[in-house]
Amino acid sequence: MSNPSVLASRSGRIGHLLLNRPKALNALDLPMIRALQSALDAWRDDPAVHAVVIAGAGGRAYCSGGDVRTVREHALAGDAAAVATFFGEEYALNGCLGEYPRPCVALIDGICMGGGVGISVHGQFRVVTEAGVFAMPETAIAMLPDVGTTYVLPRLPGQLGLYLALTGARLQGADAVHAGLATHFVPRADLPALAADLARDGVAAVAVHARELPAFSLAPQRAAIDRCFAADSVGEIVARLRAEGTGWARDTLATLLTMSPSSVLWSFAAVRRGATLSLREALAAELAMTRHVTRHPDFAEGVRAMLVDKDRQPRWSPDRLEAVDPALIANILDSPIP
Repeated sequence: MSNPSVLASRSGRIGHLLLNRPKALNALDLPMIRALQSALDAWRDDPAVHAVVIAGAGGRAYCSGGDVRTVREHALAGDAAAVATFFGEEYALNGCLGEYPRPCVALIDGICMGGGVGISVHGQFRVVTEAGVFAMPETAIAMLPDVGTTYVLPRLPGQLGLYLALTGARLQGADAVHAGLATHFVPRADLPALAADLARDGVAAVAVHARELPAFSLAPQRAAIDRCFAADSVGEIVARLRAEGTGWARDTLATLLTMSPSSVLWSFAAVRRGATLSLREALAAELAMTRHVTRHPDFAEGVRAMLVDKDRQPRWSPDRLEAVDPALIANILDSPIP
């Protein structure tokens, strides 16, 4: 059940899945997605497997996201089938984790972004260390909050989910537990002992090793986040941030205005809609949206600027929120669900 980029093994009552592309920060490509799915399928009805533990190799990342550079290449080549295959199989894996009959434990030590969130947040136990970093930075590459996060984000406390979705803000360590993306905080130094105890005692070991949470670093901004991001439109969010008159609001607005304007608008709509959907419905709606989003010029440009050339100078089209055609957003949201 193993390939070089995903190592599947058994230890006691635990099935272990190790993401093993450390030089690529364990970014998910299609062979990895298929290897993870194969292992989960094999263990689903195995009575000797009481839980599944997922971790990342290398110490720098749990999983930095999906392989959007390859998706961009397929999109530029006009290979819509390859794009659909990647997202279809990735989202099927996310849905499988959300419905898996065994407890799934993600050990998040390092970067956990995009697709990494998708293979952690749907499981019952999401253990984060002080080095863990959660983010959904999709508006920076003109994607959308996907991998089932249009279901997850609107269910976080207050308006935290929409704030994270539109700005790509990062949550460090225990902040992810405060926000609801992780469930337990365990210091990095304790992970080897936790892994050993999981093999011997099962998932009860997670609570034994969990530590008391430090204060939430976003606590001083929580009320302002809820005030600003509860608005009924992106334009009103911008107006409320301007009216706040604080350093946090100015910095947040500046960040928001660097993102793809089109992506900010379709992401806002997708997250708001996700509050009314089941996980499976949200994943299906996200898959429908990817057919349009990956053909929009901002997607190729955003991936180029952030991940290929890394000049961090994307040229968005259009480059202002006010210039985005509302009919475009409506058309993407109304895409027939596969």
